[in-house]
Amino acid sequence: MRRCVSGVMTAALWASIVQAESIKSPEGPQPIQLASADLTVSIRPVVRPSEEMYRVSEERSARFQAWLGDFWARAQAQGILPGTLNRALAGLAYDKDIIKRDRNQAEFTKPIWDYLDAAVSDRRVADGRAGLERHAAVLTRIEAQYGVEKEVVAAIWGLETSFGTFRGSDQTIRSLATLAFDARRAEFFETQLIAALRIIQVGDVSPATMIGSWAGAMGHTQFMPTSFLDHAVDFDGDGRRDIWADDPTDALASTAAYLARHGWTKGQPWGVEVRLPAGFDFAAARRDYTLLPSDWAALGVVAWDGQPLADHGQAAILLPAGGEGVALMVFENFRVIEQYNGADAYVIGIGHLSDRLAGRAAFQAEWPRGDRALSFAEKKELQLRLTEAGFDTQGIDGRTGPNTTEAVRAYQLAQGLLPDGYASAPLLERLR
Repeated sequence: MRRCVSGVMTAALWASIVQAESIKSPEGPQPIQLASADLTVSIRPVVRPSEEMYRVSEERSARFQAWLGDFWARAQAQGILPGTLNRALAGLAYDKDIIKRDRNQAEFTKPIWDYLDAAVSDRRVADGRAGLERHAAVLTRIEAQYGVEKEVVAAIWGLETSFGTFRGSDQTIRSLATLAFDARRAEFFETQLIAALRIIQVGDVSPATMIGSWAGAMGHTQFMPTSFLDHAVDFDGDGRRDIWADDPTDALASTAAYLARHGWTKGQPWGVEVRLPAGFDFAAARRDYTLLPSDWAALGVVAWDGQPLADHGQAAILLPAGGEGVALMVFENFRVIEQYNGADAYVIGIGHLSDRLAGRAAFQAEWPRGDRALSFAEKKELQLRLTEAGFDTQGIDGRTGPNTTEAVRAYQLAQGLLPDGYASAPLLERLR
């Protein structure tokens, strides 16, 4: 019988390993299998950091410490006390893994239907309904005080941290200091770092307990520090605004407060799936063109069941997958959710999950699942080619927001195409 060996090994075996470790391969260091009559050992050679790697790492750490000294003075000038700085920054080290994660964010975006399959999965809906039941009393009080439906608050909780099951494991001060030292978005993250120190200074949380995502978002509903300062509330009355504790009360109430202060209207839908009539003017499907639902109904735009929608307020038509797939009539509450996260897919995910938690149906129209999403690089190429062709996207950033959508629509109109504003792979091929 073969057995695995770990810990102490014989000198002969170690000599064999050292000799084998020098074996070279065109693909780099390879796993080595050493076998004898009664044991097999699999060794993967260690790639030892070069002197250059060590030198670069040491230089970066030294520059970080120098930056910390300068930051200390800037923080004091903004009212952060020396005692707070000592507690939060003493012994702080540069975290290269934070920068690696910042640089390696996913380049490829999912098509919206793939995103929604995960965001509004049957499991997430079931977990959300269980959470609503478990926290029914506090969510009912939160809804009564802030005028934000409990299902909407729960949907944000669900998408941000899977209802609190994963709230992040990174030290927020270390993450923010590392990102503020880095040149890419230094000003933004230094502002967040100052805000985080203010939170510690007023006693809402200790540096050790201030835990969140690698990018500095914190707690059950992933507030950035500036959002915490502006909107967090002490709903349980214990004297602290605690969004980190296992008890989600303050976090859920803070989320409702955030939405309320950005203009949430209770009873107004975020959006409703609609049917478009034959011959619909797709040039009218844009966020800056709004009508009352009764006026849309006069143009043949009705709810999926064929009935006119109630006049909840001015509304626009949104086509997240262009002329094919789900068509939505979106209201002002859509814009309010955008203040939490501006991506259309996120807003639709929150809205649709909240609908499902409230017992409403899934989307009825079929998505164009044969399409693929453009990669980040392809989106930038699309923006560049549109701009060069005279259809300015107002920036080449790889984000297909309203400016890019309108540029796509203008190009489609000029080319005699369906002007649905959809940035698709076939459209990029045509531009090429």
